[in-house]
Amino acid sequence: MKPRLSASQTEAGQSDSASGADRGQHRDQRRGQKNQQEQSGQQEHTQHGGPDLIDAINQIFAEFELAYHNQYHKAYGDADRLILAKKYWLECLREFHPLQLVTAARRLVKSQDYLPTISTMTRACEQSFELFGLPSEWEAYTEACRAPAPKHLHSWSHPAVYFAGKATDWFLLATEPEDKVFPLFSYYYKQLCERVMRGEQLEVPMVQALPDNPSRPLSFDERQSRLQTLRADLKV
Repeated sequence: MKPRLSASQTEAGQSDSASGADRGQHRDQRRGQKNQQEQSGQQEHTQHGGPDLIDAINQIFAEFELAYHNQYHKAYGDADRLILAKKYWLECLREFHPLQLVTAARRLVKSQDYLPTISTMTRACEQSFELFGLPSEWEAYTEACRAPAPKHLHSWSHPAVYFAGKATDWFLLATEPEDKVFPLFSYYYKQLCERVMRGEQLEVPMVQALPDNPSRPLSFDERQSRLQTLRADLKV
């Protein structure tokens, strides 16, 4: 009977070893699937918003966690819920520049007692132009439409307004209806605002003034003398 007992123990050991190997394979498969999901999620973020925008969203949530600790963990305590929330914020706020988002979030943290929502974040982003001396899109559009000619001599609230109007075309701003020309102006103005927020300095070109003592016209004799000199040089 002992050999049989020994055999059964060996079989049981092999069975336990096999089941342990199966469990290890299942764990490895689950880890692999989880890594693939995380990589696909990161790729999806990159396709939708780009790395700068993703970094801005991550920084915003990190600041919210520090400033609104209890409220933050109550709202985003679950890891899956946090991932969904970041994706949703990314989609809703992708129209704004990353620096604009971070600046708006910092203003909200300093002035608001409760965890900000997307609507409050949107309003703060729209107001963040003021921090860079930039008027809002509507204010810039109105100024560009009403500025008298010559445009370069107008006292612009910011050079970005001048360049946005120039890129849109002054004639279109003066003749086309608002629903047609405002989207075009807004497109150029947002691009210029992004350049300003990155630190670029815009300057309205200055037209050189005429000299105080312009040269006098040549007399008839002087013109004849120069003409004869030219003919001699050309052997005409």
